[in-house]
Amino acid sequence: MVGSVAVYAEHALPAGAYAPIPDGAATAAQGVSNIPRTDLFVGRESELTALERAFARTGEVVVRAMHGLGGVGKSALAARWAAGRREPVRWWITADNATAVDTGLAALARALQPGLAALPAELQIERAVRWLADHDGWLLVLDNVENPAHIRPLLDRAPGGRVLITTRRATGWHHHATTIRLDTLEPADAVDLFTRILTHHGSRATDHADAVCTELGHLALAVEQAAAYCAETGTTPGAYLDMLAKWPATMFAATSEGGDSARTIARIWHLTLDRLTDTPLAGDLLRILAWYAPDHIPRDLLHPLAEPPRLAAAIGRLVAYSMITDNQDGTLSVHRLLQALARTPDPDDPHRRPQAVDDARDRATTLLAAGFPGAVDLPANWPRCRALLPHTDALTRSHPPDQDTVDTTRVLDRAAVYRQEQGAPAAAAPAVQRILTARERVLGTDHPATVAARNNLAIVYQSVGDLSRAVPLLERALRDAERVLGADHPDTSTYRSNLAGAYESVGHPAHAVPLYERALRDRERMLGADHQKTLSSRNNLAYVYQSMGDPSRAVVLFERVLGDAERILGRDHPETLGFRSNLASAYESVGDLSRAVPLFERVLGDAERVLGGDHPDTLIARNNLAHGYRETGALARALALHEQTVEVAERVLGGDHPRTLSYRSNLAYTYQSVGDPARAVPLYERTLKDRERILGRDHPETLNSRNNLADAYRSMGDPVRAVPLFERILEDAERVLGADHPDTFGFRNNLAGAYESAGDPVRAVPLFERILEDAERVLGADHPDTSVYRNNLASVYQSLGDLARAVPLYERTLRDRERMLGGDHPDTLISLSHLAGAYRRAGDPGRAVPLFERCLEDCERVLGDDHPHTLTSRNNLAYTYRSVGDPARAVPLFERALEDCERVLSAGHPMIVMVRANLERARCCNRGQGEGGSLGARSRGTGRG
Repeated sequence: MVGSVAVYAEHALPAGAYAPIPDGAATAAQGVSNIPRTDLFVGRESELTALERAFARTGEVVVRAMHGLGGVGKSALAARWAAGRREPVRWWITADNATAVDTGLAALARALQPGLAALPAELQIERAVRWLADHDGWLLVLDNVENPAHIRPLLDRAPGGRVLITTRRATGWHHHATTIRLDTLEPADAVDLFTRILTHHGSRATDHADAVCTELGHLALAVEQAAAYCAETGTTPGAYLDMLAKWPATMFAATSEGGDSARTIARIWHLTLDRLTDTPLAGDLLRILAWYAPDHIPRDLLHPLAEPPRLAAAIGRLVAYSMITDNQDGTLSVHRLLQALARTPDPDDPHRRPQAVDDARDRATTLLAAGFPGAVDLPANWPRCRALLPHTDALTRSHPPDQDTVDTTRVLDRAAVYRQEQGAPAAAAPAVQRILTARERVLGTDHPATVAARNNLAIVYQSVGDLSRAVPLLERALRDAERVLGADHPDTSTYRSNLAGAYESVGHPAHAVPLYERALRDRERMLGADHQKTLSSRNNLAYVYQSMGDPSRAVVLFERVLGDAERILGRDHPETLGFRSNLASAYESVGDLSRAVPLFERVLGDAERVLGGDHPDTLIARNNLAHGYRETGALARALALHEQTVEVAERVLGGDHPRTLSYRSNLAYTYQSVGDPARAVPLYERTLKDRERILGRDHPETLNSRNNLADAYRSMGDPVRAVPLFERILEDAERVLGADHPDTFGFRNNLAGAYESAGDPVRAVPLFERILEDAERVLGADHPDTSVYRNNLASVYQSLGDLARAVPLYERTLRDRERMLGGDHPDTLISLSHLAGAYRRAGDPGRAVPLFERCLEDCERVLGDDHPHTLTSRNNLAYTYRSVGDPARAVPLFERALEDCERVLSAGHPMIVMVRANLERARCCNRGQGEGGSLGARSRGTGRG
C-alpha cells in the first residue's frame, strides 16, 4: 500500500532493478502514456476549455475532482482532455478502490522502468510514488474514485504534478481537490453521438434520434448504449422509444454483442445504490423523487418524511454520490433517466422491488397533496402553485389512472383550480375528468365527492365554451345531489345556482331565473338572510335580472346586497368590493353615470388600498373604471387607465391569460373610440390570434374578438374585409351558440349593419327585419336589445327614404325607452336624436328643432360637455339650424363643436373631418355633409369585470 512499511524476502535481480527509476525514463519521443482512446467523443468544447484553464498554473501540484452522475461521460471527457496534453508522463489509473490505485501505480513503475517487473508489487508502488514525488511535469488521471481516502496517501506524497480525478462523489473533496461538476451532453452533441454509432457500419434511418436522446436525458452512456443496441439489432430509433416505454427495465439493462454488461445504466446505478444501503432513507428518497419532474423539486416537500437531521443526512448521501443535485435554492434535481429507472419495478433488484416502487408513488402523491396551499386563488400562493405544477404533471403522467388514490384527486384538483384561476381552463379539463373517473372508481358514482367532481367538470366545460357538455352534466349533478344529499343541502343549492348560470350562458334566462330565485329562497331559509352565500345568491339573481333587460329590479337588489355586505362583512371585505362594483355596473346599465363613475372610482381606490395595485381584482376595478370614463366621454382618462391595466396584467397574469386578452381588447376599442385605428386594428388582430390559439376558434370570446375586428374594419370604411368576417362570425355563432342565442342576435345585427354600410340594402333590410322579429319572440318586446334592433330597423328604413315606416318605429322606440330606462338614459337620448333626425328628413322642422335642442340640453346635463354623444348632438343641432336657414345660430355652434372635437378626439377622427366640412359649408351657405349620429348598432366589446 502507498505509504506502508514492509519487509521483503531476498530476490536474485540485477542491480538496476534496485536503483531509482532514471530521470530519463520519461523522455522518449512518445513519453509514457496509457490514456484510453476516445474515437467516439463528441462536443464538450466548453468543458475541455475549462479543464485547460483549471490546470494552467505551474510550479505546484494542481488537483481537480470532476464529479457527476454515473454515465454522464466523466471518463470520456478526462481521456479526451488527457490525450491532448503534453506532459511526458500521462497515466490513467482506475481508482474505484485502494487495491486498484496500487495496481495502477505498479503499472506506472513498470512502464517507466521495465526492469522492475520482477520486484514485489509493494516495491513497484513505492518506486512509482518516489518518482512522482521527485519530479513534476506529469499527469495522473484517477478514474472513478469512490472514496477520497483511497487516494489521499498518494496526493500527500506527490506535490508537483497534475491530477485529474473523476468521481460520482460530489462532496468530501475540500481537503484534497477543487471540484468541477460535469452535466449531460448538449442535445445536438447527444444526437451526433447517437447518429455516429448507429451509422458506423453504413447508412441507417435516424428519424426520432433526437426524441430518443431527449428521453434518455442526453446522458452519454445511455445514448451510447441505446445507439449500439439499435445498430446491432436493426431497431429504428422510433421503435426503440416504444420499447423503452413498454419495457424500460429490459432496455436499461440491454447491451450490444461484446458490450460490457457491467457498464449498463442499470448496473452502474445499482452499484451506486448498494453503497447507500447503510442509509435506507436515501433509497426511499430517490424512489419518491423519481415521481416528480426532474428539476426544481421543492426540498420542503420531503420534510414530513423524517426529522431534520436524518432527512439532511439522507439527502447529503444522495448528493455526495451525484444521484441528485442540490440546487442551493431550496430545490433538488434528479436526472430523468435515473428517475425512470427508479420508477420501474424489478423483483430481482433490491432497490426497485414492486412494493417499494408502489409505496414510493403513494408517498410522493401524499407529500405533493400536502404541499399545495389551501387557497390557490390567493396571489400570494401562486408562486408555490406554479412551482408544484410540473411535479403534478410528472406524477400523474408517470402512472395509469387506475392507480389514482384519493390523494391523487386532491393533487389534480389543486392544480386544476389554480390553472382555471390563471385563465387556462383547457389545461385543467383533462385533470378534472380524471378526478371524476377516479372518484367514480374509488368512492362510487353517488358519493358526494363524486357529485362535486361532476359539477366541477361541467364548470370547466363552461369555461372553455363547451356548453353542450356543460349543461347536461350540471343537470345530472343537480339531480344526483337532490337524490343523494337532499334538496335542502347547501351543496345542492350551489349546484342549482351553477345550473342557472349555465342556462344564462346558453341564452335561456327564462330557465335561469326560477333556479336563481329558488336558490335564494332556500339559502335564506336554511342559512339565514345574512349568510355570505345568501348574499351571493341575491347578487346572482340581480345579475340575471339585469341581463334579462330588467335593470330597475336589478338595481334595487344590487343596492340591498351591497348594504347587507357592508353591514355583515365590512366595507373593505373583498366580496363587498365586488358587490360595490356590480352596483356601479348596474347604475351604468340604466344610464346613471353620475352614480356609476364615483362608485367605480371608490372601488378602485379601495381595491388598491386593501388588495394592492397589482391584485387581479384591482385590475378588474381599474378596467371597469376605464370603461366608465369612456362612457362619460372622458376618453383621455379612459385610455390612460386601459393602457395601465394591460401593462400590469401582462406582467402579473401573463400575456396569454384570458383577462389580459380582454383588457387588450378593451384598449383596442378605446383606441377605436378616439379615432386611432392604426393602433386599434393591430391590437384587435393580435387578440383574435391569441384567443384562437389559447381558447380555440369556436370559443364565445373568440367569436367576440372576431366581431370586434370586423367592426373595426367597418368603422375604417373597409367593407371588403369587414363583411366576410361578419358573415363568418354569424355562421360560427349559429353553429356554436344556436340561432336564437342573444349573442347570435347581436352578430346578425352587426352583419346587417355591415351590409348597410357597404351600400347593400337588399341584404341588410331583410336581416334587420328578421332580427327584430326573433328578438321580440325570444327576448320580449321590452328587452333593451329588442329596442336596439327596432331602432336599427328604423334607421335603415330612413336611409332608404321610407320615412313612413321609419318614423313610427323611432317613435315607439323612444316611448319604450322613456318608459323602461327613463328620460336621461343614454339610449333614450340616442332615440331622441334619431327621431328628431327623421322629423327633419321628413320636412318637419317644427318638431325636429325642439327635439334636437332638448337632446343637446339633456346630453350636456347628463353626460357632460365633452361626451361623444354631446359632441354629435351639438353638430346635429347646428346642422338643423343651417337647414332651416338660421346660419347665425348654426355657425357658432359648429365652431364650438369643432373646437370641442379637436380637443377631445384624436387628430384625423372622422367626427372632426365631418364637423369641419359642415362648418365650412355653413359659412359658404352651402348644404352640409350630414349629422354623424350613431345607429346604436350592437358591436360588442368584451372583458368587463
